[in-house]
Amino acid sequence: MVENSTNELLVRIEERQGQFSKGQKRLADYVIKNYDKAVFLTAAKLGDVVGVSESTVVRFATQLGYKGYPGFQKALEELVRNKLNSIQRMEVTYGRISQSEILETVLHSDIEKIKMTLESIDQKAFNLAIDTILNAKRIYVIGIRSCAPLASFLSFYLNLVCENVMTVNTNSSSEIFEQLIRIDESDVIIGISFPRYSMRTLKALEFASNRKAKVITLTDSVHSPMNLYSSCNLIARSDMASIVDSLVAPLSVINALVVALCMKKQQDVVTTLETLEKIWGEYQVYSSDELNQVNMEIE
Repeated sequence: MVENSTNELLVRIEERQGQFSKGQKRLADYVIKNYDKAVFLTAAKLGDVVGVSESTVVRFATQLGYKGYPGFQKALEELVRNKLNSIQRMEVTYGRISQSEILETVLHSDIEKIKMTLESIDQKAFNLAIDTILNAKRIYVIGIRSCAPLASFLSFYLNLVCENVMTVNTNSSSEIFEQLIRIDESDVIIGISFPRYSMRTLKALEFASNRKAKVITLTDSVHSPMNLYSSCNLIARSDMASIVDSLVAPLSVINALVVALCMKKQQDVVTTLETLEKIWGEYQVYSSDELNQVNMEIE
């Protein structure tokens, strides 16, 4: 699926080569050779780099069949998705953001990711994920590297709502399969992965799928390889061009999952929390100051 979307832009350029002006031919040549840089340039900046006007860049995008420059840039994003290494991502970030604008730029970018996620997420897939989790005998959650905190966070709260929740330890591939050895059609696995996609997560989902388990994915695109084995795809935007992955939108989707599950199992959750409060008090899990603060907020 990734290759098909990758080829689409390049095929369009190749098919229209004979129709391009001299400036557009320079643009096409630059994009083909430097798409990893072009994707982060505005129309004006791309024009400056190539030596053509901004209007020539916009006409180039339109001639390729896109709705102006934003549509062309979206196609470029699909082209470079998952292909930038950490060093390239860092170089791009330093080239786009000045030191004085870092806080504002990053926060606005995260806000934008949540907005785009809200606009595009599939409500039916979200509801299916809730029902699948509630009906599962066992729930496995896997996320590797930067996605490991998301998997841990989700598992922590799922454990308050559901029984038999397991965070898959991901130190080695063999260890992953050993933990999944009993997974079957009555179980569900939730795989979390964003570019650069984890092969270990993908293999775990393949393993679970082969054993007829339900597979839910939380990833960044319909083109993500994580969706090859899933019956329920939750899409959250994360494509910040930086060494740091933007995982704010995925975390918001996880929060929504937990809240929806709690709403479905309100009485069970209340009972669990009442028991936990007694345990926390008996074993002094929280300091008295923290407990008093919580009580004051509740009152």
